[in-house]
Amino acid sequence: MIFDKVRKLDVVFDSPEADSAPVFSSGDVVSGKVLLELSAECRLQSLKLHAEGFAKVHWTESRSAGSSTAYTQNYSDEVEYLNHREALLQADNGGITVLQAGKHEYPFSFQLPEETLVTSFEGKYGSIRYWVKVKLHRPWAPVKKIKKEFTVIEPIDINTPALLASQAGTKDKMARVWYRNSGQVSVTAKIDRKGYTPGEVIPVFAEFDNATSRSVVPKAYVTQTQTFIARGTMKQKRSVVATLSGDVVGARCRETWHGRAIKIPPVGPSIIQCRIIKVDYALRVCVNVPGTSKLCLELPLVMGTIPLHPFGSRTSSVSSQYGMNLEWLRMTIPEQPEPPPDYSTVVSGDVVEQDARPLPAEEDFAGMLGRPFSAYIQEFRLRPPPVYSEVDPNPQPSMRPRCMTC
Repeated sequence: MIFDKVRKLDVVFDSPEADSAPVFSSGDVVSGKVLLELSAECRLQSLKLHAEGFAKVHWTESRSAGSSTAYTQNYSDEVEYLNHREALLQADNGGITVLQAGKHEYPFSFQLPEETLVTSFEGKYGSIRYWVKVKLHRPWAPVKKIKKEFTVIEPIDINTPALLASQAGTKDKMARVWYRNSGQVSVTAKIDRKGYTPGEVIPVFAEFDNATSRSVVPKAYVTQTQTFIARGTMKQKRSVVATLSGDVVGARCRETWHGRAIKIPPVGPSIIQCRIIKVDYALRVCVNVPGTSKLCLELPLVMGTIPLHPFGSRTSSVSSQYGMNLEWLRMTIPEQPEPPPDYSTVVSGDVVEQDARPLPAEEDFAGMLGRPFSAYIQEFRLRPPPVYSEVDPNPQPSMRPRCMTC
């Protein structure tokens, strides 16, 4: 049995929190260290690091070529997003490096590409992964390897005009019984915006008009659709991540949802920038129509990572923000102006009593003129205003228009 002198080979990423795995996005610097522990003196050729990132898809389909012959068709494709190599330890001219027994650390650091990467993802027919692989080369010994994955999440800010726009639609279908029309069922639904983040609640506004002779039950779903593309062929996997059931809508009746809440569970963000893997979300408002297939109205959703800003979009244009502010003003300005406050509510009682006190009778007009002029200003400055009234106390006389023929 060959004694292995390498006791430990590990990769540790720098992370603000020791207990949580680091998360990166495009343009970030990935740093850490490679830990090497030797039980005895060891001769090494090199210690190399290779950072990679790929989106890969693969699935198999069986196809029939006749009554008794069948063959299998494989579909696969990949897209490279990261490829970085560096040597952490390597002697000049391909020589040998001797390391003593004990622990050794080799720091590393590299920057992710500035162009937009794709969020890490694990699906049934494909994945998007990023990892760091370290290889230790020794003379007359097998290569020792270790691979450590890290997560990339590309931010999706829902505070943009496109994702803040409301989504609405209408759909109807005719129910049939024994090849005869028995009435029509229609669905109208609306949501406040297109972009949401996990944990938020979507208020659903909908109206269900059941003109058939049978009762129907409306439901709403938040669905996730994973799409895998290879060689011009597409493979999809759809799953329901949240459900909302409504009340029974009787025959010839109408039901209205005034903001029924459906909560988004912890799910991954939308993936829309990868050529071979896409992850889409939608709100489906459905009704089982008797005698025909299910009636479903689908409103697209985008699952983001940056939640809604309290003051709206930070990236929207000035014109769109100005228009939004005007709408806000139109909704909040009252139709009738409020009357001004009463004089007694803004002036203390002592001042009012002092102003209402009559002047001494013995002061004649000549004596008053001898007083300083500022005294008159002080007297009239705190006089109470007239009583508020919406009727003009001094109306202007109406003038008849001049006749041009006179």
